[in-house]
Amino acid sequence: MRLPKDARWLQIAFLASFLILGLLARDFPLWHAPLVFAACLATQIACERILRRKPAGLLSPLITSLGLTLLLRAGAWWVPVLAGVLAIGSKFTLRVRGRHFFNPANFGLCCLMLITPRAWCSPTQWGEGAMVLLWILVLGCAVAHRAFRSDVSLAFLGSWTALRAARVLYLGQRVPVLMHQLASGSLLLFTFFMISDPKTTPRAPAARLLFAAIVASVAFALQLRFVQNPIVWALFFCAPLVPVLDALTSNEKKETLPCALQSVVSSSP
Repeated sequence: MRLPKDARWLQIAFLASFLILGLLARDFPLWHAPLVFAACLATQIACERILRRKPAGLLSPLITSLGLTLLLRAGAWWVPVLAGVLAIGSKFTLRVRGRHFFNPANFGLCCLMLITPRAWCSPTQWGEGAMVLLWILVLGCAVAHRAFRSDVSLAFLGSWTALRAARVLYLGQRVPVLMHQLASGSLLLFTFFMISDPKTTPRAPAARLLFAAIVASVAFALQLRFVQNPIVWALFFCAPLVPVLDALTSNEKKETLPCALQSVVSSSP
């Protein structure tokens, strides 16, 4: 069986499977997803027409819709709508050198959590079941590898694990404590489906590794201060570093992008 050249098809398929799991086994509300999808797709089309941009297709807003649906929980109907508008709108407005640097789903999620207490993200909503975690890990690795961004995913996960392990050792705790801290479906979803976004990570491989380590370090510092969803907030705060790292590495030899990634990089504005 031949896999599609565009890694976004795989990402959509895998995220859709998580959405089905959420609807069947995690009590996801039925009204939430349609509002998110409608807001994201409508905003994409509206921005392209208002700014007279060439249509880039709907794969990118579909991925953003799925990401918001999986992570954002809402206590009012307007929350997912506003989140979708802000997420997609950020791609067209917050740009440096023709490239957006905020992950749209992350931006929409964090903005709504800042704006209203009716929006939140539950880090434990995916539980700690071994089969679910293995499923997310395997599928996540496949998507990240296909999108040629497995380096940033593995660098983040390795840095986060090292920092958590150092604290466990410092406190004199046992290995099962560390394993419990790492057994999180939300952590794996973030690692392989959010921070690995090719459009919002640095272009140079070395810069991506540095960026992943910085995000993990900021998340670790936030967790020490008892901030909920520290990895989500860390990516939000560190996103402006992407254009800075790109500028610092602009004189380096540019990567030769395989044809499978060309469609991902050039597809959305």
